[in-house]
Amino acid sequence: MNIIEQMLTKYVIDTENDLINALKEIFQEIALLGLYRGNFFANAAFYGGTALRILYGSNRFSEDLDFSLIEKNPAFNFEMYFQNIIEEFEALGLSVVISRRSENKDTSGIESAFLKNDTSIHTLNIQAENNVNLLKGVHPGKKLKIKLEVDTNPPLNFRTEVKTLLLPVTFNIVSMTLPNLYAGKMHAVLCRKWKTRVKGRDWFDFEWYVSRNTKLNLVHLRERMIESGDLKGNENLDKDKFVTLMNAKIDSLDLEKVIEEVQPFIKDHRVFDLWTREHFRMLTSRVMFSE
Repeated sequence: MNIIEQMLTKYVIDTENDLINALKEIFQEIALLGLYRGNFFANAAFYGGTALRILYGSNRFSEDLDFSLIEKNPAFNFEMYFQNIIEEFEALGLSVVISRRSENKDTSGIESAFLKNDTSIHTLNIQAENNVNLLKGVHPGKKLKIKLEVDTNPPLNFRTEVKTLLLPVTFNIVSMTLPNLYAGKMHAVLCRKWKTRVKGRDWFDFEWYVSRNTKLNLVHLRERMIESGDLKGNENLDKDKFVTLMNAKIDSLDLEKVIEEVQPFIKDHRVFDLWTREHFRMLTSRVMFSE
């Protein structure tokens, strides 16, 4: 049994979508190992939905690898770490290509909902037909894509901690702590600029944080909202204002689209039976805050 087959044994796989989600997560972990080997985490912290899934046990799959520099450095060169990633995949018999994404900087576009001029975005491509023995069960020609993004001029006032993964080998990752990951997620909930699309994954994660009594770092959330232009530099963000903003966002939700978007990433769809505006208002009333 090779290492990828060993890593697949922890997943329940009934459909091609199950297999694709599992493989993407395994490939994310291989990419993280490559970044660790290159000492990337001396400069950056892992955050976002994939960090929540891989490091903290969220039960929804995630697509992208998101990182924030620990200190602002617009001249940071993310590409210098890519050879380390490629070598980890090649050691496992997988051929990969990492390409820079051409992004529209207009924040009205879907892909650029949170894109800043100082965000470096690349895409890791793994094609099934080139790795047929390792990707059995995936339709030939299928490309598995993982976006890698690092914010080189990030909002600050966040804390980090070291987390350990045991596969493909034992290695350490620097991650934002849960209250700060929570702040990043609530920034997404409140401030995405998408016009016609919602991201149900944001609302799934919101419920995950509330259900585990995670404390929200309002200081970091305020930093993010100022950075994105959703708060002025002299504006305060307290508990009451947060609740008001959340309830206004909930009032505008298209619940059908919210559920439709997140379903491919969740194996048990019974969780959506309770999803109503009243449910999300109840969750908002139970949000806990760090001091």
